[in-house]
Amino acid sequence: MSPRHETSHPAQTEALAADLAGGLQAGDVVLVEGEFGAGKTTFVRGACRALGIDGVVTSPTFTIGQRYRASVPVSHLDLYRVADLGSEDPDLLADYIGPDRIAFVEWPENAEATLAGLSRLAARVVIEHAGGDRRVVTIEAP
Repeated sequence: MSPRHETSHPAQTEALAADLAGGLQAGDVVLVEGEFGAGKTTFVRGACRALGIDGVVTSPTFTIGQRYRASVPVSHLDLYRVADLGSEDPDLLADYIGPDRIAFVEWPENAEATLAGLSRLAARVVIEHAGGDRRVVTIEAP
């Protein structure tokens, strides 16, 4: 898979995520970056569908995260409101990241070192607005 893609519809963004999800395993963490409204949760929703989650997948903006049941449990975190994980309770992420689950982390910029110490960073996804419904999605191994 090429690291850079252009999508023009949310379904295409979800399909890219599904392709990535096919190679993930328990213990993997995917960092998902992009400005507000870029499509981070759309991307995570596509990955969740590919991982067997058929319920509603929503942004955990006002909570730290969501957990979804599947053959390999999936966590979806939003760290926008967490300025510094170092000043938080060390167990803050314990229910979301670990060797038994796959985790997608939105707004990981201030937590990458901590996340890397908890699990395997499998991919970094950067989603950028490209006008209208178009997005540029870059998927790279860290």
